[in-house]
Amino acid sequence: MLPDAFSTVINLLFEDPHLSVPVLYLQSGNGSEQAVRVMRRGPDQLVEFGAARLVSDSVVLDVRVSDCPELAAGDRFEIAGEIFVVQGAPQRDRERLVWTVELLPWWPDPHADPAS
Repeated sequence: MLPDAFSTVINLLFEDPHLSVPVLYLQSGNGSEQAVRVMRRGPDQLVEFGAARLVSDSVVLDVRVSDCPELAAGDRFEIAGEIFVVQGAPQRDRERLVWTVELLPWWPDPHADPAS
């Protein structure tokens, strides 16, 4: 019974327009886009470069597993006209309801086939 309660609460949170935003999701190797709602975070990350320590912006999304069950590195999200690519393996929460994923800005490969 508890997983249903968690699922209900997660769905309510993701449907709240104050907490989540609409984005387009494109699974790598699949040409169709899917509209989903995500919770976007932008925590600062500490990056070490030699002896220097720099603070860098990041883009982190929380995505419902039910919306993107096969989320993987290389998949893309379009957020307010900007395209981002999934960096590394997404991580699921304990209840397996929400992915947490880090994104990087996507730059098209100038040598790639334009049809892909």
